Amino acid sequence: MRTFNLPDVGEGLTEAEVVSWKVKPGDSIRVNDIFVEIETAKSLVELPSPFEGVVRELHAAEGDTLEVGAPLFSVDTLADDPNPKTSPIRTIKVDSVPGELVTPTGLTAGSKLGLEEAPASMKSDSEVGPLVGSGPKADAPHRRRRIRPGIDAAAPSPVTTPADSPVAAQEPKAEQAPAAMSSIAKARQPLTHFVNRVLAKPPVRKVARDLGIDLERVTPTGAYGEVTRGDLESYQAQREREQDAAPKFWAGSDQTNKGHVERQTVRGVRKATAKAMVDSAFSAPHVSIFVDVDASRTMEFVQRLKKSRDFEGIKVSPLLILAKAVIWAAARNPSVNASWVDTADGAEIHVKHFMNLGIAAATPRGLMVPNIKDAQNLSLKELAIALNDLASTARAGKTKPSDMQNGTLTVTNIGALGIDTGTPIINPGEVAIVAFGTIRQKPWVVSGEVIPRWITTLGGSFDHRVVDGDLSARFMADVAAIMEEPALLLD
Repeated sequence: MRTFNLPDVGEGLTEAEVVSWKVKPGDSIRVNDIFVEIETAKSLVELPSPFEGVVRELHAAEGDTLEVGAPLFSVDTLADDPNPKTSPIRTIKVDSVPGELVTPTGLTAGSKLGLEEAPASMKSDSEVGPLVGSGPKADAPHRRRRIRPGIDAAAPSPVTTPADSPVAAQEPKAEQAPAAMSSIAKARQPLTHFVNRVLAKPPVRKVARDLGIDLERVTPTGAYGEVTRGDLESYQAQREREQDAAPKFWAGSDQTNKGHVERQTVRGVRKATAKAMVDSAFSAPHVSIFVDVDASRTMEFVQRLKKSRDFEGIKVSPLLILAKAVIWAAARNPSVNASWVDTADGAEIHVKHFMNLGIAAATPRGLMVPNIKDAQNLSLKELAIALNDLASTARAGKTKPSDMQNGTLTVTNIGALGIDTGTPIINPGEVAIVAFGTIRQKPWVVSGEVIPRWITTLGGSFDHRVVDGDLSARFMADVAAIMEEPALLLD
């Protein structure tokens, strides 16, 4: 029996919470199968099994918090079985149609079957050979094939024939692909029933869990009968419409249910965020300043980028220009891209000659601040791609712990929520953060005339131990200058 202990998955993090087990005692497991999903103070992490065998014991329940090094689960491996013939891991030959996933009959409900992935190159039955467990063996006894109504009538038999046989000469043609694909999709349906599990990829399952959606209630529209992200969005939109029509939050708050309080345990990302914000607020003396900016030319520049062939297919927003402005302004005012470090001899200020630009992201699991490494080296297009990747990864809950380490300066886009400005708290380990407010059309005085312009308010918070009032003002003025005239980036 082999036991797998909780590893350090987050560069020094000391504990993690068990979110969900993907296996249970008695399940068969192979090397690299995902067996558990854990949550650290930084992100969700799926752990692959280093062993092959049968799960003997799970050493923690879902919701338990374990220290690094504590046992997670134990596996009876093949090496533990003195009689290989009776080993619980067996290869079982079953009849199947081309492209059908085959499941050992001893596999229990909820075991990982790999149903989420489908061959991307599948075009027709002639291009797809039988997958795991199908096809005859040289030493296998002949078995009469079971006829399955509605499947075998449309799908070719997996039994091989001699090359000179008339049947072998009848290869499926390209125009037969739709019918062949239909037969494969039908052949997979019994598998879904067999494991009593809705088909969905891991990111889709994560979104459903965050939204509190039961996948069995969602109508799947995927090519292989799986629930897609679009299905979840449609279901959630319908659910929100129903909730708006009949609000349920206050339901029950009558004389029979006075004083109802919902208790939520503080853990995971919320617990880590709370501690970091308290430490930052009470260890770094914050000073905040604000500046109104005419961002009309930024809005024009963004529109030109959207129409540019070089940015085709890339999401472009004013946040891209602000990010570039922050990088540019930090180069002119290096001490805002620094950290205060307490040492045995007193304290030091570490000025960073690189920019790991953090972008505060609101996710279903709480506030996360992943950062773009060496952002100062990226072109405008590369920075746009990095921002898109960062946002999509954070929303899917797949941000790696390493992506949230070693940030040097942060931007928080509160304008995306319709907020004009705010006083953000500095991300621990940094000395500056910029809040980007919403951009609205407002009356603005230009050459003595009041005209409508696109106006935004930038807010900045600084660690006053490192950044004096003069430096913070010059930095914010430089950021505002780029927002007012993006052409300065060409200097």
